[in-house]
Amino acid sequence: MINPSSNMTFSSFSSDDSVVGNFVSRRLFFLQDLQILELVLALLVFVVIHSLRQKRRYGLTVWPFLGMLPSLVSGLRSDIYQWISDILCEQNGTFKFKGPWFSSLNCVVTADPRNLEHLLKTKFSVFPKGPYFRDTARDLLGDGIFNADDETWQRQRKTASIEFHSAKFRKLTTESLLELVHARLLAVLENAVNKSIPVDLQDVLLRLTFDNVCMIAFGVDPGCLRPGLPEIPFARAFEDATEATLLRFVTPTCIWKAMRILNLGTEKKLKRSIKGVDEFAEEVIRTRKKEMSLQSEEKNQRSDLLTVFMRLKDEQGKPFSDKFLRDICVNFILAGRDTSSVALSWFFWLLEKNPTVEQKILAEICRIINEREEMKNGELKIPLIFKPEEIKKMDYLQAALSEALRLYPSVPVDHKELAEDDVFPDGTVLKKGTKVIYAIYAMGRMEAIWGKDCRQYKPERWLRDGKYMSESAYKFTAFNGGPRLCLGKDFAYYQMKFAAASIIYRYRVKVVKDHPVGPKLALTMYMKHGLKVNLIKQDNSELQNYIKTRT
Repeated sequence: MINPSSNMTFSSFSSDDSVVGNFVSRRLFFLQDLQILELVLALLVFVVIHSLRQKRRYGLTVWPFLGMLPSLVSGLRSDIYQWISDILCEQNGTFKFKGPWFSSLNCVVTADPRNLEHLLKTKFSVFPKGPYFRDTARDLLGDGIFNADDETWQRQRKTASIEFHSAKFRKLTTESLLELVHARLLAVLENAVNKSIPVDLQDVLLRLTFDNVCMIAFGVDPGCLRPGLPEIPFARAFEDATEATLLRFVTPTCIWKAMRILNLGTEKKLKRSIKGVDEFAEEVIRTRKKEMSLQSEEKNQRSDLLTVFMRLKDEQGKPFSDKFLRDICVNFILAGRDTSSVALSWFFWLLEKNPTVEQKILAEICRIINEREEMKNGELKIPLIFKPEEIKKMDYLQAALSEALRLYPSVPVDHKELAEDDVFPDGTVLKKGTKVIYAIYAMGRMEAIWGKDCRQYKPERWLRDGKYMSESAYKFTAFNGGPRLCLGKDFAYYQMKFAAASIIYRYRVKVVKDHPVGPKLALTMYMKHGLKVNLIKQDNSELQNYIKTRT
């Protein structure tokens, strides 16, 4: 017979063993989880320490898989150009940027004048724009001069160079500028003064240069600077297209190409805006062909770039395609529109912060006016229109504009790609296919190049015995250098000087209080929030006295 009490005792022992077993099992699992957690933490600490050590060598923290992308994202959220400048100053002018694994963001960034002379001049053929740049910008720039290499670039460069130096072309540029400044720009500014309202000076100047360059490139007047400052679809489309194109350069290629296929985000915007640009260009080309077919070769020949290229033939002796003509004009509009207007915007902002510079410019203008023959009789023709020879004499004004371009270049960074292995003069080893970014903005802020006062706005650094003296193109690269030196450099200076002198002589420009000023991420260095200003008329009687005292 079985004893019930002994059965209960056995059951009790079994239950206790089970509890103990479960406890031990859970403890073992907990210890295993703890060990795994400790290993993960140790690995994370190792990765962080290793990545931070890499910062000493490369200038930025290099994370596994992500490379320097987190630092780039941080820079993009603040002031990307200042971020690049700070790194280059710490790294003695050159550093290697490491993008995420399997991305297209790896590159060498430099601001060393020796390296710039090497890539822009000495080894020019080794540093073309390259397939990466051409592929990224092709939708907007096509095969135009700023996106082309080799024979395509040489043919456009040679033709444009001949035309830029022709008397007929110079007459077109100066006459169109005079009309735009006196018939439109000053009228818009005067309207703002009369109504006591602030005006976005950057927007007004962009409209001025856009109208001007369209007249030069296409031979048409889009009318951006007409009264009321109308919204021009082509101008809007062009600006949207440049912004969307720039974003491709800071986005991994596989991502923006996937977005293009799926027609998403900025790629959708780019597609829509390029359609607007193309429609405008196609209409102008179609109209010009019809116009040229009805005119004799000698009668009223236009001298705009589109007409010049339409008269020429390609290497097979055939007329250039409409696509090629479109690309040429779009490229020149990109250059001509932004270089002058963006530079003038930063110039007027710097001028308000440095009133003594403004006084010296006004003194120079008045001295030159006082040299006019009519001033001997005490009379001054109204309205005052500056003559080309007077603009040429304005050395201090050119120094002040150059100083603004040094600190705020219209193109803050530019790009090259190696066609073969090479070594920079500073010892940086470069492999074929390496992308090179030369940071023009950063160069203006490097003590090794411009001295300890490099961040100060100081036009006097450009003067020798009161005369303007230019600097090496590899130290001051606002207009590029070597064989790709800007063809429109002389006209850009004339355009800026003519517009600036015409404004300064008539108005004092005051930036609206607390208006935020900073650069925008774009192909050119726009002000992110524009430049809201109030205009105050120069006192006419005081100005007359000022002129007479400047002998």
